[in-house]
Amino acid sequence: MSGWVVRLSNSRGVPYFYHPESQQSSWTAPPELSEDEISSLPGAKEYLTPGGTISAPPGQVRASHLLVKHNGSRRPSSWKEDKITRSKEEATRILEGYRAEINGSTSKFAELAKLHSDCSSHEKGGDLGFFGRGQMQKPFEEATYSLKVGEMSDIISTDSGVHIILRTA
Repeated sequence: MSGWVVRLSNSRGVPYFYHPESQQSSWTAPPELSEDEISSLPGAKEYLTPGGTISAPPGQVRASHLLVKHNGSRRPSSWKEDKITRSKEEATRILEGYRAEINGSTSKFAELAKLHSDCSSHEKGGDLGFFGRGQMQKPFEEATYSLKVGEMSDIISTDSGVHIILRTA
């Protein structure tokens, strides 16, 4: 037996994977578990889809993004640069290069977000977790809700900068 269980987060209201012995927790399934093992975990029937993934709370989506800020961003600084001086056009060209490099690969998306995103979510490969309507800037929200799970957006501009969005749930 793996020791993993599926629990519901009190703060977010969404399920997560928890290992009581090691006190590890994760929003994604432990990679060492097969789909059959995941679906037989305590709590899985209540909180997971038949494929063993965490189901989104009603009306919410989950997405990752790769943000490139520019000198017109509402806060033109990031964990990488104290003062961002690039233009919006330069930021867009940078994202176009990343988009071409990603070429549909979700692992490449996470890798590039971790290395290059100007958002603190870079630490989690760009993962923003679950969110509902009214929680993100309107262009970001509209783009995310228009995507199917697994789809990646075109370049989206918000007050924060320019983004590529990957809908994950």
